[in-house]
Amino acid sequence: MLKVENIVKYYGKNCAVNNLSFEVKNGEIFGLLGENGAGKTTTFRIILGLLDADSGTVSLNGKKIDYSLTDKIGYLTEERSLLTKMTVKEQLIYYGVLKGLSEKQVLDKIDDLLKEFDILDYKNRKIKELSKGNQQKVQFIAAIINDPILLILDEPFTGLDPINVAMFKKYIRKLQKNGCSIIFSSHQMEHIEEFCEKLVILVKGKSILEGYIKDIKKDYRKHNIFIKGDIDTQEIQKIDGVIGIKNKEDEIEVKIEDFDIVPKVFKKVRDKNITKFVVEEATLNEIFIDKVGEVK
Repeated sequence: MLKVENIVKYYGKNCAVNNLSFEVKNGEIFGLLGENGAGKTTTFRIILGLLDADSGTVSLNGKKIDYSLTDKIGYLTEERSLLTKMTVKEQLIYYGVLKGLSEKQVLDKIDDLLKEFDILDYKNRKIKELSKGNQQKVQFIAAIINDPILLILDEPFTGLDPINVAMFKKYIRKLQKNGCSIIFSSHQMEHIEEFCEKLVILVKGKSILEGYIKDIKKDYRKHNIFIKGDIDTQEIQKIDGVIGIKNKEDEIEVKIEDFDIVPKVFKKVRDKNITKFVVEEATLNEIFIDKVGEVK
């Protein structure tokens, strides 16, 4: 289990991480969210031991993270970190040896991994000859070549088409099933909702929202109602508790501040030849925008 306790990090007078705490259990996928500059990368570097926190502690399975543990951690950076003049094989050997594996151990693994991600034919190609999506696959394989017990994924689906996103998702689930703790960071909230049970949202290095996603969505009382039919939107807009209305292709979306408003809306439309009336929780994307906006 990864345990981050009250870490603080300053760059000069700027507080990049402000008293941040969270835990990631074995086999758990945890979301660390925030806008650019929120402190995510600094947090990752502290976890990896690349930066020292000014105060607070980070431990993995009860032990302070040092060079004896960093070889058990994988990190997929948002930026490309490949040496483009190397071949795929050379690159994976290089990263594998940096992680404490022997060249033979790497060679025993890479064919299966390259086949898993459908790039075995590119084994002896130079990185610069690969598409962005295939480079991302190589970078992901480099991050997991050491069979990490903790994996940090920063925007892992960058440059991938839907088929390859599905391929990555399948392998991430496999790692989770094998007990790997995973920190997942993405600006695509649908991926966070799909993968993560718990999350933290950072603004200027400080946690503004944390907990289980199901509880966060339950406590965030705003809901959306999707309606199809012969609707007078002006009449709905007059209802106390209706925040706003969006006209979509063949339906309207009514945003309400509380579930208690649903019967009032239904009363207005029930005699209007309704073919759809669906109440949904707010999306994580809506909650993120709302909560971040509150503190900026």
